[in-house]
Amino acid sequence: MAGGWLSPRDAGAPSLLSSWVPLLAATNLHVAYGHKIILDGVSISIDAGQRVGIVGKNGGGKSTLMKCLSGIIKPDIGEISLAKGCRAGYLHQDPVLDLHETLRGEAEAAFEHLHSLHKQLDDLYHEMADAQGDALDKLLAKQVKLDEQMQAAGGYAIDHKIEAVLHGLGFTDSQFNVPVSGLSGGQKGRLALAKLLLQEPDILLLDEPTNHLDIEGRLWLEDFLVNQFRGAVLLISHDRYLLDNVVHRIIEVEHNRLIDYPGNYQAFVEIRAQRRLSQMRAFENQQTKFKSEEAYIRRYRAGQRAKQAQGRLSKLTRAKEDALERPIELAGFRLELPKAPRAGDLVVVARGISKAYPTHTGQSKDLFSNLDVIVGRGERWGIIGPNGAGKSTIVRIMLGEQPPDTGTIKLGSNVVLGHYKQTHEHLDLDKSVVEYLQHVILKECPGSTLSEQAARNLAGAFLFSGDEQERDLRSLSGGERSRAVLAGLLASAKNLLVLDEPTNHLDISSAERLEDALEKPDEETGQDGFEGTLILISHDRALIDATCDHLLILDGKGGAEVFTGSWSDWQIKLAERAKAATHKDNQERARKEKAEAQAQAQRKAAEQKAQEKKAPAVEVRPSKPNLPRSKSRFGKLRTDQIEARMSELQAELARMDEQLADPSFWKDRNKGRDLAELRDQRKAELDEIEAEWLARQ
Repeated sequence: MAGGWLSPRDAGAPSLLSSWVPLLAATNLHVAYGHKIILDGVSISIDAGQRVGIVGKNGGGKSTLMKCLSGIIKPDIGEISLAKGCRAGYLHQDPVLDLHETLRGEAEAAFEHLHSLHKQLDDLYHEMADAQGDALDKLLAKQVKLDEQMQAAGGYAIDHKIEAVLHGLGFTDSQFNVPVSGLSGGQKGRLALAKLLLQEPDILLLDEPTNHLDIEGRLWLEDFLVNQFRGAVLLISHDRYLLDNVVHRIIEVEHNRLIDYPGNYQAFVEIRAQRRLSQMRAFENQQTKFKSEEAYIRRYRAGQRAKQAQGRLSKLTRAKEDALERPIELAGFRLELPKAPRAGDLVVVARGISKAYPTHTGQSKDLFSNLDVIVGRGERWGIIGPNGAGKSTIVRIMLGEQPPDTGTIKLGSNVVLGHYKQTHEHLDLDKSVVEYLQHVILKECPGSTLSEQAARNLAGAFLFSGDEQERDLRSLSGGERSRAVLAGLLASAKNLLVLDEPTNHLDISSAERLEDALEKPDEETGQDGFEGTLILISHDRALIDATCDHLLILDGKGGAEVFTGSWSDWQIKLAERAKAATHKDNQERARKEKAEAQAQAQRKAAEQKAQEKKAPAVEVRPSKPNLPRSKSRFGKLRTDQIEARMSELQAELARMDEQLADPSFWKDRNKGRDLAELRDQRKAELDEIEAEWLARQ
């Protein structure tokens, strides 16, 4: 089952909830694992239609809060309430799916309630066949209620919904019949998300829904949540653009507590910075006051004012017990990184490269063909495209780790490569974070020295606090280990960095630190930065936008395009292309409508002329011996035969449309689907015969 349900609802109709009653509320939640407190007396409420994002450091309690709200974890203290008649759906990180079902069949299981309603309605029709009088009236009233419930639950249009959601999340028609047991872990995660979205609960509880989505999937999910889904959303995500475009309220989990901010992520960043500044000023003022009191106590402790000094000491002790905490520093940082040798003007030159691989069906799939890529010194390249498009493959080819099918590859002179991969088999897991950073710098830059304090500063810049710096790599989470590897890589004098999905396991704060580290040097302020060349594979649009000035876009169908500009520039370009295509389509539609109007006018004129002569209309066909014979299958028919067939087809289409519009006709889904396919065939025939008629006119 894709979602965890706090409360099932018998009817598929949306619940009628008062706007002043929250859909979901939690009060005074307290959760601890042993002596470690995760949530300390937190409260939260979600109203109908709200879009709320949850942010915070990895391990800070975000997922614990979500699991409490979904009913998976019972808090040690506190209450959770779901509005009466409300349905909540939770996206499991480890979904339970029917491994023997096909991908499409498992997605259709989201409509299990609708199928039950169909069966109830079929049984009702059998009862109505023999019922009379009051019994029939009662059955008719029951039928009306069932029809209403079925319409609310999706009616007869679920096939379109299922296919639209599966396509939106990156599945193709060829995968629909693949058994769930044959799907990868990422595909199962996307299938679980598809089932949950198809169930359309009143409130969605989504814990990192973009984990297995490429950029196109993230864009589709944004559009679905904003423009199609009408319920409330509580969302944990490290995708800043998703938070910017979907939510209008941010809840930060910090120090086991919740802090509420209005607005999207960008507004949250600005308000939080102001809040932190105010907190720091209050903290510094309090510390100044404490120091003043301490100086007074030291001065007069042994003199005539000893009693007064002792009183002040008691007050100071009590004040320190309730003292303000020093706010967490989240400002940008600058490191004095080792200087890498200067590379040549051209760092990577790829000309005419192609790559294809055999599929499980024995056919060949092209990743890209005859592609030219020239990466200059200091350029920042982002490689984007759907999952399986060949992004990692093209990087391995550019670095000489894998040969292309065709073309040539050349690395520039004096290139010193740093390659961040998604796996870290090379790590000595027994070293602490500080020991690892010292080791990697000394190993890769033998001429440099890195003191223990410098290593600690580097670790702190990547959000490792004092105690965390002493932990061995074996005990770190995936995100923490990724931060340590990135810290060592960025401080090891490389002039070409290749980063393959570096933010996959990073929280937002860590991703922002990575952006800061990748910034170019600022000549005006004299601030250091990364001077080298960057090649980045990522689905993180915020990271791409902040760091890349060139894009290589793979479409997953063998096509590739090089674009100079940022991600935002690319979106503007796509919008311009879409606008131009729409304009062209409108022009073509207007041309066809004008031609049809002229043809209708000619037909009416011919009919009127025939009536005036009070004689049957006879077509006068001047001989055209020099005209080429039409290649249409209707080319051998006479004009009057073509017009007769056009009338027959128009009448037949009208009858089909009337049948397809009748909900009762769809009780037999196969019959409805067959008629819809037949209508498409008749419509295609009508279009073709009308084209032949227009050509003759």
